[in-house]
Amino acid sequence: MNAPSALPARALGSTGPQVSALGLGCMGMSALYGETDRAESIATIHAALDAGITLLDTGDFYGMGHNELLINEALRTAPSAAREQALTSVKFGALRTVEGAFTGYDGRPAAVKNFAAYSLQRLGTDHIDVYRIARIDPDVPIEETVGAIAELVEAGHVRHIGLSEVGADTIRRAASVAPVSDLQIEYSLISRSIEAEILPACRELGIGVTAYGVLSRGLISGHFSRDRELAPGDFRSMSPRFQEGNLERNLDLVDALRKIAEQKGVTVAQTAIAWVLAQGEDIVPLVGARRRDRLTEALGSLDVRLDAADLAAIEEAVPADAAAGARYPDSQMAHLDSER
Repeated sequence: MNAPSALPARALGSTGPQVSALGLGCMGMSALYGETDRAESIATIHAALDAGITLLDTGDFYGMGHNELLINEALRTAPSAAREQALTSVKFGALRTVEGAFTGYDGRPAAVKNFAAYSLQRLGTDHIDVYRIARIDPDVPIEETVGAIAELVEAGHVRHIGLSEVGADTIRRAASVAPVSDLQIEYSLISRSIEAEILPACRELGIGVTAYGVLSRGLISGHFSRDRELAPGDFRSMSPRFQEGNLERNLDLVDALRKIAEQKGVTVAQTAIAWVLAQGEDIVPLVGARRRDRLTEALGSLDVRLDAADLAAIEEAVPADAAAGARYPDSQMAHLDSER
């Protein structure tokens, strides 16, 4: 690796750090999308750092700690200049069984500090840059959970407080306790529910957005085919948007988007990511590339310029609420404060 390149930067809200305009979501390197390739995963993280990506997003429950250990290895084996620029965003709180099932979320203050201690050990660092509960614990007020993270900030173990998949009311309650840097939430051409209340609340309070699912788990990447067979354990086999009937309707939207992308001489994925980038300087898309070629493609979105006519054409091709199927199965949608 050479000295890391410089990418355009964006701030995570008014109180958060400056990060690269694209972040790398590392979940798929450990879980939920079938078999993984450790060597290629580490090479992809190295390539991201080399290209100037500074934000690495993970969760302590991704592969039951596997993802944090993977990031630890990637950072340990990266040049010091790249390692020093890297920021970690960590989600916690999910409770899992040995078999991998999700059984709830724990936001009690003692649990928050316990989760953090384990993450710090797995990551091999003395601090986490942004720390957030993945889904709110319905039995614990968000004020108590955020208050515990604030104590970790005061102790120097965490730098910034984040939120994940919460609604406008919860955002305001959390921000009344301590400064919140950003909200991590799904946002893409076919997942736009945040635009009504959540995004305005974030902007009112100076809270940034880290947008995951910008390619809707590959659905709107331009690479997903109607006859693709998913590997055992792949989350998409249970995702409503990938079910028979819904899949075909959603890929029709991709075909419409492809026509616009081809006219601009770019890929479907680059167009979809560029659309998210164009929604505001306070939004940082997380790209879930598991391979270097997909990472290179995603980085190309930073060079795509969408003018008013382009944006109007994209809106016509993929109208808001055009997607068929919910973004999670009902059992998981029930945990989303952002969807209530």
